[in-house]
Amino acid sequence: MARCTSIHELPNEAGMSYLVLARKWRPKNFDEVAGQEHVLRPLRNALEGERLHHACLFTGTRGVGKTTLARIVARCLNCERGVSASPCGQCSACIGIDQGRFPDLIEVDAASRARVEETRELMDNVPYAPAGGRYKVYLIDEVHMFSNHSFNALLKVLEEPPEHVQFLFATTEPKRVPITILSRCLQFNLRRLGRDQIVRQLERILQVEKIPHGEGSIAPLAAAADGSLRDALSLLDQAITDGDGRLDDAQVRSMLGMIDRVDLMALLRAVAERDGAALLRQVRHVADFHPDYSMVLTELLELLQRTAVCQTIPDAGREEDEAARRCAELFAPEEVQLLYQIALHGRRDLALAPEPRVGFEMSWIRMLAFRPAADGQSPCVPAAPRPTRVSPPSPRPAQRAADREGTLPAGSDELSEWWHETVRQMNLDALVGQLAQQCVPLERSDRSLRLALPRGQAALLNDARLEVLQQKLREHFGNDLELRIAVEDAQGKPPARHRERERIERQREAVAAIENDPNVRSLQKSFGAILDRDSIRSV
Repeated sequence: MARCTSIHELPNEAGMSYLVLARKWRPKNFDEVAGQEHVLRPLRNALEGERLHHACLFTGTRGVGKTTLARIVARCLNCERGVSASPCGQCSACIGIDQGRFPDLIEVDAASRARVEETRELMDNVPYAPAGGRYKVYLIDEVHMFSNHSFNALLKVLEEPPEHVQFLFATTEPKRVPITILSRCLQFNLRRLGRDQIVRQLERILQVEKIPHGEGSIAPLAAAADGSLRDALSLLDQAITDGDGRLDDAQVRSMLGMIDRVDLMALLRAVAERDGAALLRQVRHVADFHPDYSMVLTELLELLQRTAVCQTIPDAGREEDEAARRCAELFAPEEVQLLYQIALHGRRDLALAPEPRVGFEMSWIRMLAFRPAADGQSPCVPAAPRPTRVSPPSPRPAQRAADREGTLPAGSDELSEWWHETVRQMNLDALVGQLAQQCVPLERSDRSLRLALPRGQAALLNDARLEVLQQKLREHFGNDLELRIAVEDAQGKPPARHRERERIERQREAVAAIENDPNVRSLQKSFGAILDRDSIRSV
């Protein structure tokens, strides 16, 4: 958007000259409008061909440019150079409309003139010719606020409008406008602006205004604006004032009630590590900043969405998203899906909680308390504590196999156990770890390893991950091991299947531990309680 030159910065009562950014950067022609090309194209065509409908209705949420577009249309109709989609911006009509003193632009706030007497008085003046312009333009904002009697008075004029009159209506609630009015209007629905569009506009404004700003200070403003460029500019004004003429990342996040990304990751890490004490400490730490809890949960939802994309669509081009990559390392894909649903319901229920902090804390406790269910179980089940082993287990075959050199026979259980234990010990990152977990070992020697990746998991394999996995194996074994992975279905057990077998074993042990718990047995004996085995979940 080019800088507006037709709005004058007028001194206020204190003698200072300042115009808020939302007014200073209000578009004066179609070329300066951000987005909305689906509306601009038909308007341009209608104006250039002088085929504009006598009544136009602009709809959309707040701050997307409804009245701004209406004023641009008024300027196009009354520019002294003639009707066109490109008003000059220099003639008395263009300047008068800019400054709100053009006699033939009658702006009406329907909320304050909803009485039928006022509407009739307004309509009585419609037949009179314009005072000096080409068209008499009626711009009625929030037209849905008219009463039924007012709509009836308006309808009589819309049925047979004079040639010199143009009606421009704006509303955020078109469903409240009678169908008889809607049927006589050309309707233009303005969309919310995308976050990237708002970011580009704010960056351009900051550059022209020569306001220093941090790289991460603009995106939070665009997110908080929720599709409204006017709200974004108002927030930008507030941030500039709050930052004494500059924008700092931490200062902007604090102003918006957002928490630092480090604090958000600390909360997630406590959930991943099942550390309830650390989680509550971190919630108290966050509460000390008195954040907007809804905004914090919104930021969490966006992070979990990016994490899900990173995990399920590896080639989506999000490698630069460090926060999502770190979150993907903490949680399995099914856990991310459950956390998203808990956070979504938690944000919705904040207004129902005794106070927002209670609802916020409860959302995190739910994330700590529940885990995704296995097939055939309910959507989420409580996580039971891992039972304590009385004696250490004996060495596993894979541990013995990993400690000795030599060739392991292809397709043997010993080779599968060796590969499972190797993957577990290397503690690989999310996507590389998933690749290793799905591979079946075919052949292993002192200097080489050949794996098979099932065709259904072929999307996990690419050159970069193959190189990383080979490097990790070389670091693990301390030699120049050569890794080869073929996409083929092969006999054998991948580590993922070993993990499932171990999960089943842990589940069996968890059930036995709870069944043998003295407190549980006491409840069963005293009250006839029945243990729901399906609700027991190991971690």
